[in-house]
Amino acid sequence: MIDARMDRLGPWLKGFPATQAPIDRSSVAGLGWNLLADDLPLPLAVLKRDALANNLAWMQAYARSQGVDLAPHGKTTMSPELFRRQLDAGAWGITFANLFQLRVGVAAGVRRAVVANQVHQAADLAGLAQLRAQHPDLRVVFLVDSLAQLALIERWHEARTRIAPFEVLIEVGVPSGRTGVRDRDDALRLARALRTSPAVHLAGIECYEGLGATGDSARDETYAADLMQRLARVAEACDREGLFETDEVLVSAGGSGIFDLVAARLRLDLRRPVRGLLRSGCYVTHDHGHYARLVAEVNRRCGCSDGLRPALEVWASVQSCPEPGLAILTAGRRDVGFDMGLPMPIAHAPALARQAGTPDAGWSIEALNDQHAYLRIGPDAASSPGVGDRIGLGISHPCTTFDKWHWMPVVDDAYNVVDAVTIHF
Repeated sequence: MIDARMDRLGPWLKGFPATQAPIDRSSVAGLGWNLLADDLPLPLAVLKRDALANNLAWMQAYARSQGVDLAPHGKTTMSPELFRRQLDAGAWGITFANLFQLRVGVAAGVRRAVVANQVHQAADLAGLAQLRAQHPDLRVVFLVDSLAQLALIERWHEARTRIAPFEVLIEVGVPSGRTGVRDRDDALRLARALRTSPAVHLAGIECYEGLGATGDSARDETYAADLMQRLARVAEACDREGLFETDEVLVSAGGSGIFDLVAARLRLDLRRPVRGLLRSGCYVTHDHGHYARLVAEVNRRCGCSDGLRPALEVWASVQSCPEPGLAILTAGRRDVGFDMGLPMPIAHAPALARQAGTPDAGWSIEALNDQHAYLRIGPDAASSPGVGDRIGLGISHPCTTFDKWHWMPVVDDAYNVVDAVTIHF
């Protein structure tokens, strides 16, 4: 059950009509809004209903076909409604990056979670202990990668002996990469220390391959195979020494770019049952840029003809055409992610039109300011937009678009608003 305090919409939110009284999110569908009827102010980020449903079903079916479970990364959307859709579709749990995100998830009803990060601060350990006390059915595992981190956990825990041990996963990292134990011997030393510690229980092994994805299948296959082999060797050594302390061993990986190259390798043959957890997050909305390029290779490798579809768009209006070949849009860096590529025009609705068409191939976004986008009309373009026209933008990397919004309408293919989600960064 989503906390009612997280479900309220009103004019204090960007993209919400200034003349509309505050409402519960569940009331949105009954208002008859349509994006192309100018019922909502622009800029506005929207989710396409059918693409969203396709992605939820497709990824769940893919994980099932690989014999693993999904624990999708909630940091992509931080949307309780989307967490619920992922769980209802069959996800084992939800992944988070930190304790703040976990608290949002727990308030939304998440009861199995991975914190895919090193928890070590006293305030976070206390917050996690409090969540577990408030929700006896809550299971949370987090990552460890050093004896120094373990020492901090033990120092906090030793004065609180009545608190049950925390469940942890050893993170296997890559040289020059982010977090994670770099070699097998260090991983085993850490695993042995975890096994004897009263503050933690070792529940499994984890890695993150996403930062190494290039879109070059030959390179990505070699990289992923090497990383997953290192993970397997650590898990097998821990298993032989009896270092795991749970009934089933959790083995987890899976960014959103080369998830197919790690999924099957999560099914390790250990003495205890193994549950593989794939943590892809961006699949839920996909995109028109960065992940579209990477997942095109996934589709080629797995022979998928109907995979993930872009579900997230940001709409803006043309506010000025100050010189030939240039139109200025009402959306900028405060509205759309740009860290993995600029947005791209994917739809065009002239002023007052109730239908959107395909924009001219010669149109492109060449730059962003905080509140403006520069739409360049190339010399070979057959048409130009006018002031008041609406432009739909495809995005590249959904994570850094979601964090610019507190709500998003869900629309059908005619841009009728049929639902909404809230977002809590």
